Amino acid sequence: MSTIFDQVRQTGRAGVTTTGRRALLVAGAAAGATALAACTSPPADGPRRPNAAEVEAERVARAEAALRLRSVTAARGLLERYDATLAAHPALAARLAPLRRAVAAHAKALGEGGTTVDPAPGTTTASPGPASPSGPAGASPAPAPASGRPAASPTPVRVATDPRAALKELAAAERTASDGHAAALLTAPPEYARLLASVAASGAAHVYLLTEGARA
Repeated sequence: MSTIFDQVRQTGRAGVTTTGRRALLVAGAAAGATALAACTSPPADGPRRPNAAEVEAERVARAEAALRLRSVTAARGLLERYDATLAAHPALAARLAPLRRAVAAHAKALGEGGTTVDPAPGTTTASPGPASPSGPAGASPAPAPASGRPAASPTPVRVATDPRAALKELAAAERTASDGHAAALLTAPPEYARLLASVAASGAAHVYLLTEGARA
């Protein structure tokens, strides 16, 4: 009789021991899975990496801003040429003043969409201010550099002492700017491309007026 009771008690202890071991194993596995998930999951308040679409959108925005900055810089360089020519040859004011006003309007329009994008943290950028369409015949404001550092003093524009030669120089500058705007059409977004095409066509008309006017 005692033997039977002893067997029952031993069987009970074995059952409890086996069940306890299984419970411990299950609990340990669950704790390990939770710890692994905590190690591999990004923190809720940490920085989020941009997805492919966001990276591409930023690339396109920066490329467009760089294109706009090049276009504005070219237009302002041409405007400086007009100002220097007018300062050297005031007698040409009646002929050049209407063309200068058009070039100043082009410089302003080309920069209206913005020439920078939001900088990354810890960096600074600067966008050139709008050109003055009705400023004096002196030098026009120089564009601020994209790096945000102060701009160096611009090199004075040299103008030929002969009025006809000065007009030829101005026509060459118009042609260079017009060709640059036309080349930028290949990578410009549609709306800006239409503006570039209009400015390039106007520049070509200015070249004709300057060259034909010089012969008169």
